[in-house]
Amino acid sequence: MCLFSFVITGGRYAVWAKEVSGSERNCSAIPPYLPPTAVNTTLRLRDLRASMIPLNISAYIIPATDAHLVTSKDCQKWKVILRGKTGTAVITQNKAVLWTDSRYWIQAERQMDCNWELQRDASIRSITNWLILEIPEGDQVGFDPFLFSVGEQTELIKYFLMTWQMKVDQIRAQISDNPYKPTAVLLSALDETAWLFNLRGNDIPFNPFFYSYTLLSMDEIWLFVHIERITEELKVYLNTSCYHSYCVQLLEYSSVRTYLQSYLQRPSVRVWVGTEYTNQALYELITPEDKRLTSTYSPVLTTKAVKDATEQRILKEAHVRDAVAVMQLLMWLEKKVPEGTENELTAAHFVDQCRSKQKNSRGPSFETISASGPNAALAHYSPSNETARKLSVDEMYLVDSGGQYLDGTTDITRTVHWGKPTDFQKEAYTRVLMGNIEISRTIFPAGTRGVNMEMLGRRALWEVGLNYGHGTGHGVGNYFGVHEWPVGFQSNNIPFQEGMFTSIEPGYYKENDFGIRIEDIAVTVPAITKYGNNYLTFETVSLVPYDRKLINTSLLSPEQLHWLNKYYETIRSMVGPELERQALKEEYDWMMKHTAPFLTAGASAVISSVTLLVTVLPSVLLYNLL
Repeated sequence: MCLFSFVITGGRYAVWAKEVSGSERNCSAIPPYLPPTAVNTTLRLRDLRASMIPLNISAYIIPATDAHLVTSKDCQKWKVILRGKTGTAVITQNKAVLWTDSRYWIQAERQMDCNWELQRDASIRSITNWLILEIPEGDQVGFDPFLFSVGEQTELIKYFLMTWQMKVDQIRAQISDNPYKPTAVLLSALDETAWLFNLRGNDIPFNPFFYSYTLLSMDEIWLFVHIERITEELKVYLNTSCYHSYCVQLLEYSSVRTYLQSYLQRPSVRVWVGTEYTNQALYELITPEDKRLTSTYSPVLTTKAVKDATEQRILKEAHVRDAVAVMQLLMWLEKKVPEGTENELTAAHFVDQCRSKQKNSRGPSFETISASGPNAALAHYSPSNETARKLSVDEMYLVDSGGQYLDGTTDITRTVHWGKPTDFQKEAYTRVLMGNIEISRTIFPAGTRGVNMEMLGRRALWEVGLNYGHGTGHGVGNYFGVHEWPVGFQSNNIPFQEGMFTSIEPGYYKENDFGIRIEDIAVTVPAITKYGNNYLTFETVSLVPYDRKLINTSLLSPEQLHWLNKYYETIRSMVGPELERQALKEEYDWMMKHTAPFLTAGASAVISSVTLLVTVLPSVLLYNLL
């Protein structure tokens, strides 16, 4: 069934452009402005959406091709918007979106009405990412299979379900495309093998990894593990009983050196290794030198760093549930600390308990840093029975904790004070927050390295002669390591691309007194700019409010204050429904109280005027009555 498609009038583009030369639509104007060339699609979209309902389709994809993968002219009564050469539309019950390339951006803006959004990345990946983020899990997406090539359908399906065989294809494609002609890649980092085969283990505390190596060539796969731990079910999953290019040959973990040496004796082989995570014992085996190809990171690590749309969605969902646990901790501490009964260790245990009750929980992602007063000045202090300090309303408290969930890994730091902070503590905290916000709200070209933005996290501190001695951020995984390279803000991190998750965590530590760190996880997303394209920004996915008592809003710029209020709106819209779903009324009220908007200077003036009016009116009424 063809519901509608674009009609391409080849050869008329230059003439058509001349005919419609002029202004573009402005849908943000009041009232919206549409040029004479815009096509009113309201009725056509209404009819299309009505036809989708009995088919139980939440979204419909329309390419610009027919069954022979050329310009379609079958459904002309449904033609919408674009008479260029390329374009793909997706229609849902409340959105209509067009993807096209740069040749047609201006044309589309002149011919689309305000029913439509324009997406400027016309790749299949961009479309599937949008679908996964917009369409609820379990809903159906429709498209006409006669209008898509085999390759396009494969791409569509691949981003909805990434099997290990698909990942093997991804890495083999990079081996094949490498101009230095490697024949195999050696994977030594534990998360590389876990990612490649969609497997997890429990050999490493706080990390779902298992001891392993992988050697992957264009036609063979060798997995070095403790074979006695591999179940029959896993053997079937890995196709271990066959010998073609998608069959995994299981070898003992301890045999990796022997087998690597055997492989290197074959003629014309070259092994690709990432030097950051290949141990010296294996590296030095790869001789002579012309049989070794090195890069800082393996193709698996750089590929894994960019999360697909499914990974992005579920990692965000994990952070919503994680926010519930952290809010429960902070609310509990507000009540218990004044009683003088809790210490650093009991607080750490409590947040672990809160996380354990959340869906898909698999324990903490690292040992909780629960630190009060001078202990918090030690950036990576963890309490013990011997060192645990009693929590007090007279000291600042820092808690850096995280959880492992089947759908994601979390890491978040909040610093609070339950009494009366000093002016210096408030200033230091606010300046740390300013650094967090400045990185979070920055817009930058895709491909920018984190090290070139890192100073944004320090600038507000530098202005008054303060600083911190640790990194500003690191990558984080999908039920992987809480520190996932090569993403972050250090000099050896790779450039940022859309879909990368990183922590943003500036801080300040006054020796023997207190420590401050504010850490959030954020994902790189496309930024809408006035002129340029291919720009990115950060979307914060950690969703726990900051301590209002420690924020001096007079230090914040209007832009920073606006960002903070928008962030609090996001917390309410994302975490609020989850708190209600879990019937956590007290926590919901706590969240609403702590995410109340901060007033801008203009808003404060309005409030003052209203207050004055309310105060004066009774006197006027009394005078009139007399």
